[in-house]
Amino acid sequence: MAKGNIELLSIAEGDRDPAGFAASLGACFARTGFAVISDHGIAPAVIAAAFDGTRAFFALPEGVKRRYILPKGAGQRGYTAFGIETAKGASRPDLKEFWHVGRNLPAGHRLASSMAPNLSVAEVRAFDSATYELFEAMDALGLRLLRGIARYLGLPADFFDNTVASGNSILRLLHYPPVLGASEGVRAGAHEDINVITLLLGAEESGLQLLDRDGDWLAVDPPPNCVVVNIGDMLQRLTNHVLPSTTHRVVNPRPERAAFPRYSMPFFLHFDSDFLIETLPNCISKAQPNRYPVPITADGYLQERLAEIKLLS
Repeated sequence: MAKGNIELLSIAEGDRDPAGFAASLGACFARTGFAVISDHGIAPAVIAAAFDGTRAFFALPEGVKRRYILPKGAGQRGYTAFGIETAKGASRPDLKEFWHVGRNLPAGHRLASSMAPNLSVAEVRAFDSATYELFEAMDALGLRLLRGIARYLGLPADFFDNTVASGNSILRLLHYPPVLGASEGVRAGAHEDINVITLLLGAEESGLQLLDRDGDWLAVDPPPNCVVVNIGDMLQRLTNHVLPSTTHRVVNPRPERAAFPRYSMPFFLHFDSDFLIETLPNCISKAQPNRYPVPITADGYLQERLAEIKLLS
């Protein structure tokens, strides 16, 4: 077990025993909505290069960073400044700034209208290549995990392959500055993720917590070189809450860590923008009636939620 009673699973076991891994992964998600994955196969050099680029970008002058704000982009590409994103229902914004890297689409792609191109950072050497290499590695890992989830749900292992092949997924480079003195906000207010599943690097620095079924906050403190994975609201909706999305937050640091910044890199795996989120028939029963009789496209759902967190006006 990882700290906080969150299951530690080796994805390498999924190659040796696909059915066993799927059962363990699904049971873990059904219990807490979270899992910790070891042996994920992403090269340490790829992760290090992306973290180096992240730290270098956020060290740039504020005026330089703000040149990368994409007007009317709802924060989906480029830079989002400190104090903008606000957890649903919260009165104060989160104490963070971030950068978004999305999928590079070929010219004329059918989803180009819903997925803006990435912005290129001139001031940080190899930033674009390093961050996109990590995007692709996380995308591949996410698909491996979705195959385990599909097996757990009694679906063909490749069920999700075509639903996310051109998914509107995002690699978020996050910077939580030091928290000095009294603060009226928190690094990330209690929230659920919008997307299908989230893969997180950088949770070794304490602060991430999940809300368990008993109403207690549990620390998520994974061992080094692991990826934290959690269910998002799109998958919760698709599965009629068989796989629940779990509320989580990032609390402010303890006094001895208050002078230190926190960096992390979550990958928000999304469906293709035109995928119709319609409750899976095998997740509906007399005991579990359909909570979502009206389907919605992934992009329609995303737009609703972006407005709720103050990224879309």
